[in-house]
Order: sequence, then structure tokens, then C-alpha cells
Amino acid sequence: MQTIYLDNAATSFPKPPVVGARMREYVDQIGASVNRGSYEAAQQAELVTLRLRQRLCELFSFSSIQHVILTPGNTWGLNMLLFGALQPGDHCLVSAVEHNAVMRPLGQLARRGVTFDRIPCDRQGRLLMDEIKPLLRDNTRMVLLAHASNVSGTVQDAQAVGKICHAHGIPFALDAAQTAGHVPIEFDALGLSALSVPGHKGLLGPQGIGALLLCPDFAQTLEPLISGGTGSVSDSEEVPTYFPDRLEPGTPNLPGIFGWEAALDYLQQVTVEAVQEHERALLQRFLNGLRDIPGVSLIGSDTAEGRVGVLSLDFSGKDNAEVAVALEERFGILTRCGLHCAPSAHRTLGTFPRGTVRLSFSWFTTEEEVDCALDAITAVSAE
Repeated sequence: MQTIYLDNAATSFPKPPVVGARMREYVDQIGASVNRGSYEAAQQAELVTLRLRQRLCELFSFSSIQHVILTPGNTWGLNMLLFGALQPGDHCLVSAVEHNAVMRPLGQLARRGVTFDRIPCDRQGRLLMDEIKPLLRDNTRMVLLAHASNVSGTVQDAQAVGKICHAHGIPFALDAAQTAGHVPIEFDALGLSALSVPGHKGLLGPQGIGALLLCPDFAQTLEPLISGGTGSVSDSEEVPTYFPDRLEPGTPNLPGIFGWEAALDYLQQVTVEAVQEHERALLQRFLNGLRDIPGVSLIGSDTAEGRVGVLSLDFSGKDNAEVAVALEERFGILTRCGLHCAPSAHRTLGTFPRGTVRLSFSWFTTEEEVDCALDAITAVSAE
């Protein structure tokens, strides 16, 4: 039985064929690290690494290439922000639909004297904008926001939040795990101090790599989460003061860098705007078909506007986990069931603790696959 992959919110699949090819090229033909040699292979690795930073600047309308920090992934980047910026006595503001990549570090920091509040959201996962200003304090040092929920797909009005932060002189950080590569993002237009992205989701790259884009002034305030050798200023035992070296210790994920650079080249040719249009059409097709299926509730907005291709379903009178198993075993539909590492989001949306069945689309998802998923959901819900 052929499978239909609809778990792109976890990681995108398939990848553009060039991604694996470039990773193999690095492993088989280059093999050298960066900042650790002046021979040709090392120079090739450094050139591709530079090109990756340039592509990220172009993709997110960001102007400071030395402040594109390559990370082992989005969770790592978010930890770098939280542990690097917040000290005992500081206050942080997040939304009520954050992922555990934010909430677990905040829980650790809370035990060290950092406080935080959650901005309330409605039952579709949208921020209640009027609730933001009353939650700000004199010691608020950061507002960190998931750009889109990994449960409901709801996209927040980041530009409006950015304006509030700017008016109060508070750094604004955006977790773009579910929007990078799916919707256009312009760093300065959103009033950002930091943008954290994973390589392996909408940006179509391999796992184990991501990036943190930092406003230069904000970057200076971050204490490095870890430190070590960088291949630069090797005569000193002090952490480098300049970027990106200050926040990039150790040997980087070169196979990942080669694969991700190739993925971004592919994405730039396709364009994020085309991806957004394609996924919006798939969303509308799915939502139209879902309205005719009894016994299935959509969590979040029932329109294609203001959301990405992430959909959570609740099957009335059924165990959602058993539904997910049936979709896979009988129809080859690969989804993700449960709480999606976001219990706060599920509490807000009214689906805690039972969770939901989540389907998520990508550039490579087809209309035929959407129709097959609808047929399978119809069959399972009727039983």
C-alpha cells in the first residue's frame, strides 16, 4: 500500500532531490571543516556556509550576514534566546499556544527567578491583542511568540505585536517553526529583534540544523549558551566578541549546511509566495470537503485565510489515537496524533488531554493526496 505523508509540521518530506545529493557530495568529496584550514576543500566548505547565510538573509529580508547564527535546530535557537537574554528578576511574555521548545526552558528559568506570563488567545488560537499591554512590566525583557500554532495552524499578527514591543522598547523574538518557507517573513517589517527557524520543516532542508537571525544590538546582549573552540582567535581562551563566532562554538553540521543551502536554492527558485498559494489552495480544498463529513470537528479557523497548512481534527465519540492508527493501517495516511509537544495550546483550544489528529501539507502535497485523505476520514468517521 502506498503511503501519503501528511506530517509536514513535524518535518517536511519528501525533500528536494538535490538536498541528499549535496549532502553526499560533501561527505564523499569534501569532508573538511570551516575555520580550520586554508586548503581548497576547507575553502569550498566555507564558501557554501557563507552562501547559506546569504540565502537566509535574502529569504527573510535581513541585512546583517554576520548575525545569521547557524544552530543545531530551532529548539536550540530558542534556548539560546531564552537562556542568553533572561536573568533572575527578568520577565518574559509568551502566548498561550506556545510549543514546549519555549515552555520547558521557561520552566527551568522560572526556578532561577525569571517570571513569565502567557498572552491569552481565543478558541481559534488567535492572540487577544488588547491583553498584551496590561501584561507588560518594567522588567519585561522579551516578548517571544510562535508565529503560527503547530496545533491549529493559526498565524498571529506578528507585525502588530512588533509595533507594541517597539513602542515599549522591548525585544521581540519570533519562533517561525511553522511559517518559515510557508509564508513570506520580513525581519525589519515585523519589528523583530530575533527570528528562529528550523531547517527541516518548510525550508525543506535536513534535520539537525537551523538558524537564529539577530538584530546586531540585541545580539550584543546575549550571553553564549555554550562556548568552545571556533577556529578563530585561537591565541585566546576568551569567547570571541564578534559574530557569528561568538555564538557558534564547535564544529558545525557541514553535511546539513550543504543540504540546507541546496534546499534554499530550490525554494528561492520556487518562491515562498508560490508555496503559500499552493498550500492555501490545498487548505481550501480540504476545508470544503471536511464540511460534508459528520462527526469530525476542525480545531481552529474554518477558513484558509490567516493560517498555514496545519489542521487538527477531533473525532466525536472516538479515540483520536485509534483514528490515526486506522488512517495509517487501512489507508496509508500518515498523520500525527496527540498533544504535539504543546499542552498549553491544547488547553487553550479545548482539546487537552485527548489531543487531536493533525494533518499538515507542504509544497509537495498534491490535490489527489488531499482527496484521498478526505475519503479516508469519511470512511473512518462513519464507523
